[in-house]
Amino acid sequence: MDATPPRHLNTRKKPRQARSVTTVEAIFEATIQVLLSEGIHRLTTTRVAERAGVSVGTMYQYFPHKQALLYALNERYLDLLAERVEQACRAHHGAVKESMVEALVTTYWQAKTERSDVTRALYNSVVELDNQALIDAFAKRMDAATSAMLKSAPDADYANIDLVNVTLLSVIFGTVRNVFERNLPGSEQEAIRRELVTMCLGYLKTSGG
Repeated sequence: MDATPPRHLNTRKKPRQARSVTTVEAIFEATIQVLLSEGIHRLTTTRVAERAGVSVGTMYQYFPHKQALLYALNERYLDLLAERVEQACRAHHGAVKESMVEALVTTYWQAKTERSDVTRALYNSVVELDNQALIDAFAKRMDAATSAMLKSAPDADYANIDLVNVTLLSVIFGTVRNVFERNLPGSEQEAIRRELVTMCLGYLKTSGG
């Protein structure tokens, strides 16, 4: 993610070699496991190091404290999410709007629900973080990917594509988050997903798409 974190949330060093990348991945997965089993308030770098099978010294080579670790974990999560949406948007350039909306909603929804417990834990983990830079960088990537896709539709004729695009994404992202916060059952989630597709298509039709 192309974001500059607040100075106090910077990692000490970035993994370069394959072994270092593997170590950091193990730390990230251990962080998720501790979040799920212990909760955000009981998460410590010591607990994470123990779960990852690394020394506390190794942990501190990368993450000076808990907040820096959580920031990096959320950055990784948003980067992977952005890549999935960007790929779906590229694959649907020139498609009809029905296919575009279905792909956009489904891709984002699936990315959030594949490990819904992790998504919920990460939502909770950002409460004590200054993650505005991450949000801005993620939004910039999403705006660019979805706007380019919408413009490529054969019948696209938007008077204000930027407004249409940000409104569409706000509806999709906000709906998914609300579903998680209310902890709705799976059958109801799927019904809402289908309704969301219908709602987004209706909006595009009235907005020149």
